[in-house]
Amino acid sequence: MKRAAPTKSKTSRSGQRRRPNKRVGSRWAVRAVLFLVLFLVLGACGWCWWVYAQIEDYAGQDQAAPSDAIGVLGAAEYDGRPSPVYRARLDHALALYHRGIAPLIITLGGAGGDAYTEGAVGEQYLKGMGVPEEAIIAETESRNTEESARRIAVIARANGLRRLVVVSDATHLFRIHEICAADGLDVLTSPRPTVMVEGGTREFERIAHEILSYTLWRMHLH
Repeated sequence: MKRAAPTKSKTSRSGQRRRPNKRVGSRWAVRAVLFLVLFLVLGACGWCWWVYAQIEDYAGQDQAAPSDAIGVLGAAEYDGRPSPVYRARLDHALALYHRGIAPLIITLGGAGGDAYTEGAVGEQYLKGMGVPEEAIIAETESRNTEESARRIAVIARANGLRRLVVVSDATHLFRIHEICAADGLDVLTSPRPTVMVEGGTREFERIAHEILSYTLWRMHLH
């Protein structure tokens, strides 16, 4: 009788064939993850660049034109006196008022950590500069940019104001415009003059803050 020649186990062959397939599958999984991470990073960079371009565009133009009111975003106040930044915003609004841009100024901002509110401090400052009381509306409840934008929308509707000029820092204006526009307001923007404040926030930090804040607002997380 002839003896059958020994053959290799099918199990061992199949085992040898499966190992490369597992390695190939793992490589493809790693590549897919890397591609997804790269896509997300590039997307985030593109988004940040677009927002930065919008910030710079609004910062570089003064849209002030005849309107129904001028809105001044609040800033820090010290024991009832506006900080240099806030004073620069108020002075710019005052200059627009004297130019006849609008017959009404709205000061915005809630409690600043003491017995005063930013809106009330702004009102008192403008009255001291000769603006009549009936030409000022002080909003004293808002605690951040989003709330200020919503409050100015409420004030505009209650007083029949159709177009407003908003005054704030240059890098702040794009976000303010977008929030106000989302509330249905016709808003123009006008940046305050630059003020050199010792210990103030650096330009890069301000822009990074605006990019992050605008992104969170668009995602309904802020």
